[in-house]
Amino acid sequence: MASSGRSNIFNAAARAKARKASLIDSTRMRQLLQQGPDSIGASIGELGYRAEMDLYSSRMSGADAVEAALFHNLDNDLAEVMKFCQGHLRDLVAIYVERFDYEKAKTVLRAVNGGASDEMIEAQILPSENPRNAVWLNIIRNTEGLEEAVEAMIGTPWGKAMKKIEGDVSLEELENSLDMHYFSEALKSVKRNKGNDKLLKYIRIEIDHRNIINQLRSLRMELDFDKRLAMIIPGGRIDSGTMRQVCQSEDDEELVELLRRSNAFDGDGFETALEDAKNIGSLDPFAELLSHQRQRILRKFAYLSPVSPFPIIYYIERKSLEVRNLRLLVRGKAIGLDEKVLESHMDF
Repeated sequence: MASSGRSNIFNAAARAKARKASLIDSTRMRQLLQQGPDSIGASIGELGYRAEMDLYSSRMSGADAVEAALFHNLDNDLAEVMKFCQGHLRDLVAIYVERFDYEKAKTVLRAVNGGASDEMIEAQILPSENPRNAVWLNIIRNTEGLEEAVEAMIGTPWGKAMKKIEGDVSLEELENSLDMHYFSEALKSVKRNKGNDKLLKYIRIEIDHRNIINQLRSLRMELDFDKRLAMIIPGGRIDSGTMRQVCQSEDDEELVELLRRSNAFDGDGFETALEDAKNIGSLDPFAELLSHQRQRILRKFAYLSPVSPFPIIYYIERKSLEVRNLRLLVRGKAIGLDEKVLESHMDF
C-alpha cells in the first residue's frame, strides 16, 4: 500500500549517512579479529550492541548470545530507518527492507523442515525476547511439517507465493518460490512507485547474481535441465536465452563462459573465483565476488544520487553486512578458526 504525505528525502538521506559513518570500519574490524573468543563479545557490545547484549546475557552465553543480539539489533535498526522515512520515499525503501521478512520466512521453513523443537527455535533461532519474532513463533507453535507451515503463512505475501506450488515440494523449491515472488513484487513496486532507473537496475543485477549462485549450486546438486530452468528468477539483465544455455552447462568453467556472451554480465574477477572455488571446494569465492560487485554499485549510486533512496538503501546493506561479519567473526572464534581464514571470508 502506498504511503500518503510528502517524502522527507533530504532529511532521511542525511540521517542514513550519519548512521553509516558510525558503523564499524575495516580498521576496527581487524582489531576485533585479534581478540580472543572470551573478550570479543564485550568489545562488540561497546560498539553499538550493548542494549541487546544485556538483554540476552541473562540466559545465553558466548556466540549464541552475541548472535541473538546482532539479529535483534538489526531488526531494531530496520524499524528505526523505516520510521524516519516518509511518503513516497518510505515506499521505495520498504521494497528493500521487505527482503528481511522473506529471509525470516526461510528461517522458519528450515527450522520446521529440520525437525527443530518449538522450544529450541524460540530459545535460539528466533528468540522470544525479540518482539518482531512473535508472528513467526506463532506459526511454528501451531504447525507440524513444511505443508502446515506453508498453510499458516497463507495470509502473507510469501505464503501466497509458496501455495502456488502443487504437489509434494522440497525446501529448496519453497525457498526458490520465495525469491521469485520477492523479486517479482520488488520490480513491480519500483515501477508502480516510479522509482528511479538506478534502483530498477540494481534490483535486476541482484536477480542476475541470485541466478548465478543458484546455477552454480545446481551443478553441485547434479540437477537436470528442467529443474535448473525452473530455478531461474525472471527479470534480470542477463537475457533469457543466455540463461537457458547456462542451465545446460556441465561445469563452472562452461557456465562462466556462457555468461560472458551477455553484455550484462560483469566477468571481472571470475577467473580468480573459479580457481579459488576449485581449490577449496566451495561457492564462497563466487558469493564474495558478487557481494563486492553489489557493494561497489550501491556505493557508486549513493554517491551519484545523494538525494535519493540510495543513501538509505546503502546504509541498510552496510549495516546488514556488519552484522554478517560480526556473526562470522564470533562463530569462527568460538570454533577456533585461524584469523587469516576468518578475514578472507569477511567483507569489509
